[in-house]
Amino acid sequence: MWIRKGDRDAKKGVISPVPTQIVSNEEFIPRPQTEKQKKVEHLIGEMSDVRAKKLGLSRRAFMSTSMGMATCFLAMNKTYGKAFDVEEVETWEADSFEKKFPKSEYFIIDVQSHFTNGYALRFREMEFAKNMGFQNLKDDKESYSFHNFVKEMYFDSETAMCVISGVPSMEKNKDASGKVLEGAARDKGVLPSWLMAQSKKKINELAGSQRALSQGNLAPNHYWDKVNNRMDKAATLEQMEREVKQYGINSWKWYCHYDPGQSGGGFQLDDDNAMWFYDQSRKLGLKLISTHKGFSYQSAKLGHLANPKDVEKAALQNLDFNFVVYHSALKHGPNEGANWLDKDHNNYDPTTGDFEWHRILMDMKKRNPKMNNVYCEIGSFFNVLIIADPVLAMHGIGKNVKTYGSDHVVWGTDCLWWGSPQWAIEAFKRFQISDELCEKFGYKKLTTKDKANIFGLNAARLYNVDVKAKRKALPGDTLEKLKAEYLERGGQRSNAAYGWVRADD
Repeated sequence: MWIRKGDRDAKKGVISPVPTQIVSNEEFIPRPQTEKQKKVEHLIGEMSDVRAKKLGLSRRAFMSTSMGMATCFLAMNKTYGKAFDVEEVETWEADSFEKKFPKSEYFIIDVQSHFTNGYALRFREMEFAKNMGFQNLKDDKESYSFHNFVKEMYFDSETAMCVISGVPSMEKNKDASGKVLEGAARDKGVLPSWLMAQSKKKINELAGSQRALSQGNLAPNHYWDKVNNRMDKAATLEQMEREVKQYGINSWKWYCHYDPGQSGGGFQLDDDNAMWFYDQSRKLGLKLISTHKGFSYQSAKLGHLANPKDVEKAALQNLDFNFVVYHSALKHGPNEGANWLDKDHNNYDPTTGDFEWHRILMDMKKRNPKMNNVYCEIGSFFNVLIIADPVLAMHGIGKNVKTYGSDHVVWGTDCLWWGSPQWAIEAFKRFQISDELCEKFGYKKLTTKDKANIFGLNAARLYNVDVKAKRKALPGDTLEKLKAEYLERGGQRSNAAYGWVRADD
């Protein structure tokens, strides 16, 4: 049985802003908690209890401070060896973190963020979800609501801008009489294109500036002529124009291994239908593809299409497009054990530091060093690996930067699954690759410039965001003023993760 991480922690009395085991985003089966993760959890509880008492705070209040966050990273260093830049004093003095990592240092754009606006997560009604054990789980509409999204992403973290990221679904253009449908009548799914666009507009109008971007779910296999077994190009083009011109989407979000149009199959980035789609999108001026790769086991029949091998041809034949590969193509097998360092379970090779499918993404760049239109996104890649074992994160980030360059790695978190992304932000600020791995595998130490690129500057270039102008405008932004008032009135992170873990851990 699975349980939400926040509910599991509440039952066990665990209070930690940093997850103490891998949290599933419903795209892979939760893994058992390892012995080292249990040790980290114990240390966090023990160390935070001592500090909270001496500082005259409740443990919950302490864990909502920068001192509580620092305590988590110190506990991880004590368990795994040094992966994070954290000192003992930071667990006792609240202003130590701000002096060391000023909030203005990085402009953060999260290119993978999700909510459902109170809609039930209908994943567990689908066949793949039943195969993964979701059928007995309860929906938590409020956790994934639009209002909680604004709170967790903008008020409870340093995120400056969010890309509201798609969940595959197909909008119904017209009713039986031929009337053009609008809003919820088009699609009541988890996160349809119209809802992302509407929510982006709400956030930007509230802020008085651009603080949100949105994606479009339309893909080459959504509108299908079942009689002739081919793409319905007229319907596809009609929806494409709607999403670009009416919704004002900023990127396409593709899941090659999904079949919302019931075509009988998925698609590939380099097949004929995708190539036609690029041509039409090019005419409309939108040339950014965000594609889910890795995490394939939602689909028993089409999961192989989440392999990133089709990125290469698509990118080389469409050099004016940019392709952002979500999750950096990290593959989760169906039978992975708790210990990711066990090669037999995870197809991770400790002699090379390679991960299955991620290696394919790396190899295509090595073959094509001048292929500069492919970007590695790290949502539920960095998060997962850093909690699994920081050494794995060193390999993952190290290879991304070594192979593609720090100017082609893009920040994303896959929140709200992980709750507020602040813990991941602070983890990456503090994160460093060890001297040993740099020497052995040719990785390089991450500089402040590297992290600035990854946190937001790369995404800013992809989405045409003027960072200098945005920084200047932020102090007068209504959303920032509301955040300041929220904090002044004692607003705090819940420190709850909304994704899933095993109930028996």
